[in-house]
Amino acid sequence: MRATLARGALAVTSMVALAFLVPLALVTRQIAEDRALLDARQQAAAVVTALAVSTDPAVLSRAMAATADGPRQRLAVYLPEGVTLGTPRAAADDVALTANRGGSLTAPADDGLVYLQPAALDGGRSAVVEVYVPESDLSRGVATAWWSMGALAALLVAVSVGLADRLGWRVVGATRQLARASKAVGSGDLTVRVIPAGPPDLVEVGEAFNSMADRLNSVIDAERERAADLSHRLRTPLTALRLDCDALPPGPAADRMRQAVEALDAEIDAIIAGARRSAAERAAEETDLVDVVADRLAFWAVLAEDHGRPWQVVAGDTPVWLPVPRTDAIGAVDALIGNIFRHTPHGTGFRVTVNSQAMVVEDAGPGIPDPDAALRRGVSGGGSTGLGLDIVCQLARQAGGDVAVDRGDLGGARITVTLSPLPASPTEEPAIPIPALRFRRGRAT
Repeated sequence: MRATLARGALAVTSMVALAFLVPLALVTRQIAEDRALLDARQQAAAVVTALAVSTDPAVLSRAMAATADGPRQRLAVYLPEGVTLGTPRAAADDVALTANRGGSLTAPADDGLVYLQPAALDGGRSAVVEVYVPESDLSRGVATAWWSMGALAALLVAVSVGLADRLGWRVVGATRQLARASKAVGSGDLTVRVIPAGPPDLVEVGEAFNSMADRLNSVIDAERERAADLSHRLRTPLTALRLDCDALPPGPAADRMRQAVEALDAEIDAIIAGARRSAAERAAEETDLVDVVADRLAFWAVLAEDHGRPWQVVAGDTPVWLPVPRTDAIGAVDALIGNIFRHTPHGTGFRVTVNSQAMVVEDAGPGIPDPDAALRRGVSGGGSTGLGLDIVCQLARQAGGDVAVDRGDLGGARITVTLSPLPASPTEEPAIPIPALRFRRGRAT
């Protein structure tokens, strides 16, 4: 747009400049010619006055020498007796025509013009005065005037293009800022705002954009508060479940039930805390996926032992930082592993692989018959809500990746979550080896 405005200004101002320059150039040329011919008339008039006094060649020669063009050999006098004084350049026919007609005449000559002026003498005789006007006098000052007008026109064109470019920069700069902010909001960053700039219309658009982003934050925060309220309602059945666990006789089963209730209580607290965080706080949060996988495997390992499920985790000690809240990463990992426990029989093994390119969860179960349908929100082939894989897809989108479902090396489903992790800080300390020790608790499949 900026280049278009500059080109438009260049075209318009160039046409306007040409529309004025061409007539002005012609007028300048004409003015120079008229000035030279006027000077020639004045000098011819001086010689004609001398002819009115005397036709003596000596007197006329002195009169011609007193003019500006006489010493330069640009004057000539044709006397009726056939005597010619000075340096003649005009054709004989033009001289005769001037003498007979009784009026002045301008005729072409070598490299210029000749001005012929008749002079009436006594006895009905006529003399002709010739003034030679060279081409240099006819165009004196024309080139300088043309160059000056051309330079002035070029300066005006450059100034107009510069002003148009400046105006375009204001418009384009404000528009690009709005475009970048819109893309950021579309990608989930609700903290971005614009500085209203540019023409009044764009300033109004920028203010409207900021108001819209504030309204979106308010709506999302209100929905999260509502989600926190709903999560808090789970405490009532949880309290009843805890009382039932306290009534169980002592033993390993009662201990596992109490641990599960405590873990569920902690999960509800984490959900409420995460739901109440504002969009700005969530946008600025970063999570180490390796640490999340380690923590969640520590929880699921207990159930895996009870169900007789062999499991394996392949990961290193280097953190994999993602631009997502920790609660979202926990929800995605729990959704992937929880689907294995819900949709595969006891004893089915699974493996989790985490690196900087992807997180891969695969099992030895029957697999997923329709991978495309499984990735659609609310669609489930196992009688569940169909939201588990959609939670995983949301995590992948936040991390700049994607989700693919196919059949893995273990014979069952393989879900690959590609990632675009944040660059590691050069001063970042290596991850503590505790997660790696937890990984070694699993049994190889």
